[in-house]
Amino acid sequence: MRDGQPVKIGSRALDVLVILTERAGEIVTKEELIAKVWPDTAVEESGIRVHVAALRKALGDGAGGARYVTNVPGRGYSFVAPVERSTSLGHIAGTARALASELPARLERILGRDTTIREIVEQVRASRFVSIVGPGGMGKTTVAVALAHAVLEDFAGDVSFVDLGSLREPHQIASALCSALGFAPVSQDLAASLPAFLRDRRMLVVLDSCEHLIDAVAPLAERLVAAAGVHVLTTSREPLRVEGEHVHRLAPLASPPEASAIAATEALAFPAVELFVERATASGTRFVLSDDDAPVVSDLCRRLDGIALAIEFAAGRVEAYGIRGTASLLENRFKLLWHGRRTALPRHQTLSALLDWSYNLLDGREQRALRRLSILVGIFSLDDAAGILDEEDAIGTLGSLVDKSLISVDTRGSEGPRYRLLDTTRAYAHAKLSDAGELQELAKRHAQYVCAMLECERNHDREMPARSLARYLGNARAALDWSFSNGGDPRLAVRLATEAVSLFMELSLLRECARWAEAAMALLEPSDRGTRREMDLRAALGVAAMFTKGNGPEVREALSSALALADEVDEPREQLRLLGALNILLTRTAEWREGLLVGQRSEAVAARLDDDPAARSLADWMIGTCRHLLGDQVAAEARCRSALEPTPTSRSTAMLQFGFDHRVRALIVLARALWLLGRVDDALRVADRAIRDAAEIGQPTTVAISLVWTSSVYVWCGDFERAEEVVERLVVYAEKHSLGPYIPLALGLRGELLVKRGNFAGVELLRKAGETLRAGRHDLLQTVFATAIAEGLAGAGRFEDALQTIDAALALAKRNDGESFDLPEMLRFKGRVLLAMPSRDETLGERYLRQALDHAREQNALGWELRAATALAELYTRRADKTSARAILEPVYSRYDQGLGTADLLAAKDVLSTL
Repeated sequence: MRDGQPVKIGSRALDVLVILTERAGEIVTKEELIAKVWPDTAVEESGIRVHVAALRKALGDGAGGARYVTNVPGRGYSFVAPVERSTSLGHIAGTARALASELPARLERILGRDTTIREIVEQVRASRFVSIVGPGGMGKTTVAVALAHAVLEDFAGDVSFVDLGSLREPHQIASALCSALGFAPVSQDLAASLPAFLRDRRMLVVLDSCEHLIDAVAPLAERLVAAAGVHVLTTSREPLRVEGEHVHRLAPLASPPEASAIAATEALAFPAVELFVERATASGTRFVLSDDDAPVVSDLCRRLDGIALAIEFAAGRVEAYGIRGTASLLENRFKLLWHGRRTALPRHQTLSALLDWSYNLLDGREQRALRRLSILVGIFSLDDAAGILDEEDAIGTLGSLVDKSLISVDTRGSEGPRYRLLDTTRAYAHAKLSDAGELQELAKRHAQYVCAMLECERNHDREMPARSLARYLGNARAALDWSFSNGGDPRLAVRLATEAVSLFMELSLLRECARWAEAAMALLEPSDRGTRREMDLRAALGVAAMFTKGNGPEVREALSSALALADEVDEPREQLRLLGALNILLTRTAEWREGLLVGQRSEAVAARLDDDPAARSLADWMIGTCRHLLGDQVAAEARCRSALEPTPTSRSTAMLQFGFDHRVRALIVLARALWLLGRVDDALRVADRAIRDAAEIGQPTTVAISLVWTSSVYVWCGDFERAEEVVERLVVYAEKHSLGPYIPLALGLRGELLVKRGNFAGVELLRKAGETLRAGRHDLLQTVFATAIAEGLAGAGRFEDALQTIDAALALAKRNDGESFDLPEMLRFKGRVLLAMPSRDETLGERYLRQALDHAREQNALGWELRAATALAELYTRRADKTSARAILEPVYSRYDQGLGTADLLAAKDVLSTL
């Protein structure tokens, strides 16, 4: 105060004044002033002179001969005016707002935090003491500053912001707090005198960056809240844990969920992506987010855990490295050295510095735990942490790291809390682990632990869905990489790979499955030959190759040798599992008679497992599938229904899957059989259910299989739009999950749809797909595709070519003693081609249509029977023989009570209406 008026002094100048008056009459060296006022910043001597000059001007030093601060050349500064300490605080209270340090500037735009700020404002109003807690770089200070500006009117402008981040020693807190509050304590006990000083004030005190001085800040914050009108907001990486504190954990900026594709407009709806684009543009890059780049940026923001500072750092690299180059840099430690704004606090200028700050605040036990936990990949449980830490107080240590925001925790699941190190924190801690020379020993321990966990899951007698198994994936990959490396353990590698291939199979990661199975086979010792271990590896190799490469002889050899080993060790469950895989191979190579024999053999094996309904279901599904493909639709329906009842509950359900769900296979075969039996609506319902169930299971091979088989039901019904939707989904799934044989299958189905719509381009697509499928011995749909090619050729007027193509398809059917589910359709189509030719032979054409009708009746395939009867009725109508036309079509049509609005039934109805 001067003459009753407050004197405005800047915060640094006030810090200098406090230090000088505390030692009035003494010389305070320039080095002491720098250490106390700017503990974290390199300050030139000229900077001190600027603040001392400002202080002299504010005090009126030199006016009328008054002297306050003198410079002692070469030594420092001294406060030379008399200093009196008043015992009365009343006159100081009125100057508080003038003496309070000004709030830091609020950012113009704060992305994705509006709701959070509103929530915390309400918490501050209601509870008076709130701590914003979160990892470094998450934006705690940004939110606190925004909140302080937002409530200025609530507190009539009485809001003080105290930056504790620049302080190093607990005793410096008093000076900073007094400076902000405009408080000159008369005793050394600041905590005791604060409540009285603040008794009549209603204000908000913001204490920013408390974590490194938390033991000293906590009691002061508690004392501040003891003053009835004072509200306190703190920011810290861990709670203060004092009475009255309400903790608000600051969530990461929202990022798009994991997806194969996302449009730019969708991605920009998420604050993390919006921040990335804004900062990339602000750095000088001419950058507009495209649909091609949107998935890359979305993935990058997810991998940076939605941490605002990390996203800003990454955005700053775009100009130099581009989007994809920046994303690739996340794979190494360079991301920790990326620089941010030069004006940022030193600990915020690189990710490494940011994490150094947190790491150095830990005690030795916590540092060791953080290093060791970095060996775990992704989400982990308390048991996982205990297994790696090997400490009696693993729970306490983990809890401490959670409190300090170095580990995130999710307690919403039914299986207990799940923990995770943020990716940036894990990369930093892993580097510390390596630098400490602990990596090799811990990597072996980790591999042993992962192997034990996978063995436990495999031997567990309850079903483990693929989504639950997925939590082991990252750790399995890391353990395998180390085990097979030069410094790894070959014996452990084989054991681990044997357990991991089942995991990869369940998750449909078939290329990885084959890779590790091959690597383990190469390391098998003589003692492993002829054991279950070799059996598992050979089986995994066979199935993985079948779904990714095709159905070559190496697949059959692998499965057959694995089955021989299963017979040798007398493992009925493994026998059944391998028979299921062999049955699938034989259906894909169109050897349905052999496949039926395998199914019948599986029935005998399942009888030995009479306590497991899944075993009988698997045998029923195999037999039902082959009966359907051989044209026995009544038996196919019965077997598929048996396979679906009752619902299996044992763990063996998943063990028998080999990466796919046999119950979905039963559904898709049932849907096809129902259509052929004339129950169209039932068929569509089951087809929809099969696709839905496969999507819920989430295994890519199961999804792909459901889409391939059900697409035919929609095509048969004439619902080409639904069929196209299913086929396009199949294309995406096959390409995304590297399901090699399913890509030409999808292209062939796409070609068939083009032909059905009168587009001759579908013929070339079908031919290319057929060539690729034949090279991989995938013959299941060869006759279907050949018939579609013939239809396209006939539509283009190339009748001779069409006849040659359909004759080739009929020849393929002879492999199964002339029995094939689509034989009636091939015969019908040949009859139609013969009748459409310019030099048509009606007698020959009629003969093929009659054969089609007879074979359809033998198969109880009412769907094919209707088509053949409709074609014959059309022929008889052209001959003006309406009696014969009605006699052959009307009885077939009258047997339908479903699907009356589908294409075939509408066509038949049109013919009948003319008779």
